[in-house]
Amino acid sequence: MSEILRIGIVGCGGIATGKHLPSLARVKGIELVAFCDIVPERAREAAAKYGVEGAAVHEDYRRLLEDGSIDIVHVLTPNDSHADITVAALEAGKHVMCEKPMAKTSEGARRMVEAAQRTGKKLTVGYQNRFRPDSQYLHKVCARGDLGEIYFAKGHAIRRRAVPTWGVFLDEEKQGGGPLIDIGTHALDLVLWMMDNYKPKSVLGTVYHKLGHKENAANAWGPWDPAKFTVEDSAFGFIVMENGASIVLESSWALNTLDIGEAKCSLSGTEGGADMRDGLRLNGENFSKLFTNKIELGAGGVDFFDGEREDPATTEARLWIEAVRNDTEPVVKPQEALVVTEILEAIYESARTGKMVSFS
Repeated sequence: MSEILRIGIVGCGGIATGKHLPSLARVKGIELVAFCDIVPERAREAAAKYGVEGAAVHEDYRRLLEDGSIDIVHVLTPNDSHADITVAALEAGKHVMCEKPMAKTSEGARRMVEAAQRTGKKLTVGYQNRFRPDSQYLHKVCARGDLGEIYFAKGHAIRRRAVPTWGVFLDEEKQGGGPLIDIGTHALDLVLWMMDNYKPKSVLGTVYHKLGHKENAANAWGPWDPAKFTVEDSAFGFIVMENGASIVLESSWALNTLDIGEAKCSLSGTEGGADMRDGLRLNGENFSKLFTNKIELGAGGVDFFDGEREDPATTEARLWIEAVRNDTEPVVKPQEALVVTEILEAIYESARTGKMVSFS
């Protein structure tokens, strides 16, 4: 592999310009050489701002994949096209970073995993919240066994009023769902990663369409159009794992609550617990007394510097590129992301049928 890794971008919308392209621009040893979008102007603008001189611009991702000099492809399109584009890129000999969720359906996600195994190319999914300082610290705590056996957990993805009104977020056909598949996926990924448990047994889910019909609703990005709001406004799941552990997953874009928090988790184990509700807190018992420790994650004590030199999205991009360059496993493994998609799909299925979904 050449010293400089050449990257092609498929999908130049908000997630590309808001996360991936600025992050990749801070990573050394890569070149952004090709850009594709069904809206050509978006691809041209991204190429002009982030691409190398003479970067190619495409309207059809198949043309981009024909370039044999491209090492890596980032798939940053709506959920319904993740699987097809990723499989095609892997089969074209590219390593792939696919934005979350892995796919709209578990069938699509399984095709992606199988294509990566068949081609020997690397595949990862954009769960950048794993790379936050609190997530990294808590993962080390869990991996060391400080919490003991984690048998109960919660994944938090609750917004009071923050419905995304742009792009295809409200389009069930394109996205596969609303807040559950959009932000609930981050919370569930964190929980499973902390527990190191990817064996679900059963899922019970509820999905609500209670507030999407409201006209002129209060919202962080302005009122949504009720006629276009075809996805749920909140969804909840209860997951039982094969080892008996229980997980509660909560997600909303619009919910009448003050108990808000996004991409956070709470964990309860036999030796201690942890949560991200007010910073990162660890709790337990010592010498017959209970304790709560709040972890200081910043350097502190220095004006204008909190100790954080790299944002999570940049860390994600850097470690992904290092995994490709050094031929090591990515932090987010495709098999892990597949289980997240399977559980999300089961929550939707349970809500639709009114029945528990079993994985056995």
